[in-house]
Amino acid sequence: MANRLAVARPGSALTFEVAAIAKRLDGNKATLFPSPDQHPVPVVSGLISDRGWMAEAMGVGPDEVIGTFQAAALAPVAWKEVETGPAQDVVHRHVDLKRLMPMPTHNEHDSGPYITAGLLITRNPQTGVQNVAIHRLQLIEPNRLGVLLLPRHTMAFYHMAVAAGHDLEVAIVVGVDPLTLLASQAILSLDADELEVAGALHGKPLDVVKCVTNNVRVPAESEFVLEGRILAHDRELEGPFGEFPQYYGERAKRHVIEIDAVTHRNNPVFHTIVGGGLEHLLLGAIPREATMLAHLQRSFPSVLDVHLARGGVCRYHLYVKMKKRSEGEAKNVILGAFAGHYDIKHVVVVDEDVDIHNPTEVEWVVATRFQADRDLVLIGHSQGSKLDPSTRDGVGAKMGLDATVPLEAPEFRFKRIRVPGERELELASVLDDVSAVQAWRERLAD
Repeated sequence: MANRLAVARPGSALTFEVAAIAKRLDGNKATLFPSPDQHPVPVVSGLISDRGWMAEAMGVGPDEVIGTFQAAALAPVAWKEVETGPAQDVVHRHVDLKRLMPMPTHNEHDSGPYITAGLLITRNPQTGVQNVAIHRLQLIEPNRLGVLLLPRHTMAFYHMAVAAGHDLEVAIVVGVDPLTLLASQAILSLDADELEVAGALHGKPLDVVKCVTNNVRVPAESEFVLEGRILAHDRELEGPFGEFPQYYGERAKRHVIEIDAVTHRNNPVFHTIVGGGLEHLLLGAIPREATMLAHLQRSFPSVLDVHLARGGVCRYHLYVKMKKRSEGEAKNVILGAFAGHYDIKHVVVVDEDVDIHNPTEVEWVVATRFQADRDLVLIGHSQGSKLDPSTRDGVGAKMGLDATVPLEAPEFRFKRIRVPGERELELASVLDDVSAVQAWRERLAD
């Protein structure tokens, strides 16, 4: 765990430089930025840009992350409301967001400063059950943010509020622990609260406090809380913004959040997630993998593991490991994966001897076990991701590759070569410590 945080020199520019430094260290170190553009609040980025770090936060091995997350999603722990917490150490009722928080501009054509690591918490106007999600939030006025809402739970709550004739109360939480941040991306039913998944991951109820200006409950240990409302009828231009597919989300009229108050800790730290970086990708990948594995195993107990590959922006390319029992089963698994989430574009199904976390192994198995005229599944004109620029407004094609070994194949046709003892070898015990290049001749002369 040592040497995992880099500290930038004070004064990094909030426009591009913070993101440039964070992205250069992406996956290797988190980065702390003191006094960015002389702002009194420091910025941190890259907190969860490695799967191993998430495993450590959970207290499990890397191969247990998906199972641990899914177990938490299936057995949520109700939060505990407390009277006060560090998140409300300081209260600002006159709101100037740029003065209060150091919001960076990340990518070249981003339309301005954004909050990218903010948990947007809303309450069902009919039941009071909360929802937690991450939406991109562009600063458009000192107390107003443009927000991209997709047709999911936040949008459903918004329509309920509008139908009842009022704005939707919200809280935007910036700066939470890694497990709470990851829990925000759990794929749950409409009336399920992601903060309860966070409690399950922590092994105890999450402490929450009631906002000072509305009824939303927020994690008591948060760094910043922005309290406000999604306005019923206002729209403002938002975007472009650098998204996870490594392209820009378009500019369009979006919903607007008006902020009524900001609370924060004494000496807070502002968390930012660089658009399209590893922190952005992994935050969405792990919950999706957990949900997809559970979805597939309900119909196919032979499925052993799944992985959303980084080359497929941790959304579009799914690798599935299985112990095949009958011919044709792998193709059914492919169809099941497409039904599991509309973002899935390409699926590769492999045998249990393949490391699906190693893209070179997956490419090798496609090269040596797959034949397109026999093993290809192609589905046209299907729903995909609207952020995939190769689609037509989110409609495109899906492709599945059955890269499993035919069950009737002779034993040695697909038998992998192996040098006995290679994996178990301790190199330090068999290699000589030769420091000088010319010393090898002396060794041969001995």
